[in-house]
Amino acid sequence: MGSAAGGPRATTPGQQLRALFYVVPPGESSFRTLEEVPDYVEKSIPFFIAFIVLEFAVSWVQKRKLSGRINDGISSLSLGILSRLPDVLFRSVDLISYIYVWNNYRLFELPWDSPWTWYLTFLGVDFAYYWFHRISHGGNLLCYLDTAKNRTTSCYWKVNILWAAHQVHHSSEDYNLFTALRQSVLQKYTSWMFNLPMALFIPPSVFAVHLQFNLLYQFWIHTEVVTNIGPLEWILNTPSHHRVHHGRNPYCIDKNYGGTLIIWDRIFGTFEAEDAKVVYGLTHPVNSFEPILLQLRPLAHIWNTFWATPGFCNKLSVLFKGPGWGPGKPRLGLPEEIPVITGKEVPFNPRVPAYLNCYAVVHFAVIMELYIDLLATVTVLSQGTILLRIFFIILSLTSFGFLMENRPKAGILEIIRCSVFLGVYKLGYLRNQLSLLDCAYECQLNSWQHQLERAHHLSHLPVPGLVFPLRCILGNPSYETDHFFQR
Repeated sequence: MGSAAGGPRATTPGQQLRALFYVVPPGESSFRTLEEVPDYVEKSIPFFIAFIVLEFAVSWVQKRKLSGRINDGISSLSLGILSRLPDVLFRSVDLISYIYVWNNYRLFELPWDSPWTWYLTFLGVDFAYYWFHRISHGGNLLCYLDTAKNRTTSCYWKVNILWAAHQVHHSSEDYNLFTALRQSVLQKYTSWMFNLPMALFIPPSVFAVHLQFNLLYQFWIHTEVVTNIGPLEWILNTPSHHRVHHGRNPYCIDKNYGGTLIIWDRIFGTFEAEDAKVVYGLTHPVNSFEPILLQLRPLAHIWNTFWATPGFCNKLSVLFKGPGWGPGKPRLGLPEEIPVITGKEVPFNPRVPAYLNCYAVVHFAVIMELYIDLLATVTVLSQGTILLRIFFIILSLTSFGFLMENRPKAGILEIIRCSVFLGVYKLGYLRNQLSLLDCAYECQLNSWQHQLERAHHLSHLPVPGLVFPLRCILGNPSYETDHFFQR
């Protein structure tokens, strides 16, 4: 959250655990200055991992199957890491904009240590999130006829450019705690404006606490192992309510936008109870695990549609009307453009050998450790070291996506990635605790080169480690890694 002479306050494991459920009372989470506010999100990473393991165990006991897939789980975690990397370089735009309005335009100042201020901010942050979430949302259609209940459901004010920033979170066809961490790197650059009215009277330190608590609460509701929590279903956003929100069934579209509370949906007519079995994901699945593509594809689609659409007013409509809009269509699209849900939908799940899944999990764990270490040491690292580590993390996450899809050139990207690791380590840009990985990466690099050379019968080359990657990239466009993955 920032640093000052005193720095952020320390938190206990018990406080961190309770922060996930928004049950840290005002007396434990009120701070005079912004610099004192703990980074609750960063400190919750061990609890994220623990709850994911617990969810797997409970799912196995309940259904005799695991709660997710390796490829989708790695994809979700990769997107979560990408979404947090900008915060390593500079303070969040949420706080920058909020502090600016507070310093220059506040009307009055509520006491930072008052429980009334704490509870008002709790409501204000969730109310702002509801409206951001509602305005940014929309599948290919946001108005449909519910024939089962003989009513028409309509929602307005849907903005395509905002949906592009939020769509990443809905791109998984699984629904589990991995999905909770599947976040957009762009969303914070569209959501900040909804919080600014609070900056007229609520201190930034109080706002910063609730901004984190609201986000953390939404972690545990991304699960299928919790069915119903009784009377609290009337007030709180729960796993059941949020499963509906993530569905692409017609009855699920445009429903249940609340973050912590479900009362906003009940008040404003966007609530829907869980009914038929929910099919998760986008109405038109992306079918990719590559994190950069998943982050930028929605914007690329808007960009291409913008230039392909004739007329200046129509171009503006591409940006500010619903995602399903087109010339001659209603603002929110046509009902018949929503794909029919048959219940037989099969998630995108390319066949990958078991050893490759193990390889990806182990190497992802290394990158996770590198990311956590980066967060812990960012204040003492040089800018060059930070940028090199960020580059290597992004390169690694991209490579894992290629591997999980059995993509062409995945082996080449792994050779490049392992080579970059060795180079960065030997130049001293990684901490000494990673010294054992030096040998491991060197062995892995040789293994990739050997397998690829065998696949192409190029072992006679005098310098295969240098010539072979260039030969594959520049002179052999038909090569695909799955040719040797299937051997």
